[in-house]
Amino acid sequence: MAVRTIAPDIYSVGAVDWELRLFDALIGTPQGTSYNAFLVIGQEKTALIDTVEPRFEEDLLKNLMRIGISSLDYIVINHAEQDHSGTLPLLLEMFPGATAVTNEKCKDLLVHLLQVPEHRIKTVKDGETLDLGGKTLEFMITPWVHWPETMITFEREQGVLFSCDLFGSHLATSELFVRDFTDVIGPAKRYYAEIMMPFAASVRGAMEKIADRDVRVIAPSHGPFYDDPSLIMDAYAEWSSDRVKNLVLLPYVSMHGSTRKMVSVFTDALIEGGVEVRPFDLTSSDLGEIAMTAVDAATIVIAAPTVLFGPHPAAFHAAYVLSALRPKTRYVSIIGSYGWGGKTVQNLTDTLSHIGAELIDPVYIRGYPKSEDLTALRNLADTIVKKHEGVITRP
Repeated sequence: MAVRTIAPDIYSVGAVDWELRLFDALIGTPQGTSYNAFLVIGQEKTALIDTVEPRFEEDLLKNLMRIGISSLDYIVINHAEQDHSGTLPLLLEMFPGATAVTNEKCKDLLVHLLQVPEHRIKTVKDGETLDLGGKTLEFMITPWVHWPETMITFEREQGVLFSCDLFGSHLATSELFVRDFTDVIGPAKRYYAEIMMPFAASVRGAMEKIADRDVRVIAPSHGPFYDDPSLIMDAYAEWSSDRVKNLVLLPYVSMHGSTRKMVSVFTDALIEGGVEVRPFDLTSSDLGEIAMTAVDAATIVIAAPTVLFGPHPAAFHAAYVLSALRPKTRYVSIIGSYGWGGKTVQNLTDTLSHIGAELIDPVYIRGYPKSEDLTALRNLADTIVKKHEGVITRP
């Protein structure tokens, strides 16, 4: 990534990873990502805010050279994860006069994960500031957004919020600022769903801290920046709220057609009842798309056959991921079929219990669905329709 100016004497000096398709060997990144790092030049001191994934250390160093940086006073680390901090050991070696700046919890992780010498780290507390000369950096500790040690940094004079992973998106782009939010809202929502959703309460707390600051630019650690902060802040306010939509998320897998038939009848019954439903075939669906749908869904129903004595592995995996993401879903249920027995319903309900949603009685049948089974599915759909009437806020 070329050096770009965010505001006077504030530069983007990070790197774009156009080819990445799996982040942390865990999260799909179909549109790549960026590792954003920032240089803030004051009248007296210079600070680098975050570093880059070590594979891109050369990009960062070249960008610093292009600006003519021969020394650094401070290297602010908002987050200890290596895509933020991984180049810190090299930078401390190359700039012996530089001091790493972070909070106490992050310092502990930097020492243990990257073996950074403790004497090279200055710790700051919530609300503490660093004067660079005409540019003031304010540090706000934001635990569990999304690690326990995360913080964000605010440059007061130009109103630039270096928001760490908050408001980010895994999106490789040549655009510095968001110009069309429709191009970014999908990756931003996916990022929220997969990374921030388990910590919605902490996200709301961080946003409350930001609310009384004069934020004019939001510069997250991944993806493009916002010179209209309301775009992403309004979206986050909705996503992290307790409001749900008249929507059923329906991940399913079928081996011999019985569960697929149940999904078809159940889907039609929900549509007839005025409920939006989004089925996802787990043998081919993108888990990120499922997570995005979970952000809004009032109900999650997992449809799966029994394999040996438990749920199909794809269904169990989906249930595990959804329980870990902890969406604001109000209701859960299970449908599917078995041949001779097993504990599919128990295993799935135990896993989904971590969401904290109300369990609606499952419809789990033996063999291919008979007329009474189809009636039970329609009754389940009717129950969901009535449940939604009590929790959906109509426009």
